[in-house]
Amino acid sequence: MVKFKVVISDPKTGKSVQREVDSDQTKVFQGKKIGEHIKGDTFGLTDYDFEISGGSDTSGFPMRRDVEGTARKRILIVKGVGLRETKKGIRRRKTVAGNTVSLTTAQINLKILKAGKEKLFEEKKEEAKEEKAEKKEEVKEEKTEKHKEEKPEKKAEHKAEKQETKE
Repeated sequence: MVKFKVVISDPKTGKSVQREVDSDQTKVFQGKKIGEHIKGDTFGLTDYDFEISGGSDTSGFPMRRDVEGTARKRILIVKGVGLRETKKGIRRRKTVAGNTVSLTTAQINLKILKAGKEKLFEEKKEEAKEEKAEKKEEVKEEKTEKHKEEKPEKKAEHKAEKQETKE
């Protein structure tokens, strides 16, 4: 039972969406390398073409294009995937995963080359705005109801306190 998380990104819009691929559909990715092309028909997205742009293994080590194979390796990195550049010219020995998708791969990053008919990125902004507006109205109503209920009680308490202080 191998499952991959597939992160599909659109370079034109800059948006990405994450999907989980079942064990039946993972056979398509086995043995593929970073930079190879995949048809979307094989895992449920018709008319789409994708390019594998990266990924990470089960322990979170990033896949690197220049490291051959499926195993993890400790390499000396100057820049690129797997290194945050703090100072210019610094070299670090880091553990990275190979460029081939295997059973130890947990996440695969895909880049859309050709878009299909099905929309991957749904417009959720309008729905979210409507929901927020409804919630705000509900909160305002609750506050006004509580405020109306509290006023007579507070007035009565205040009058009682004044009478006690006079006596």
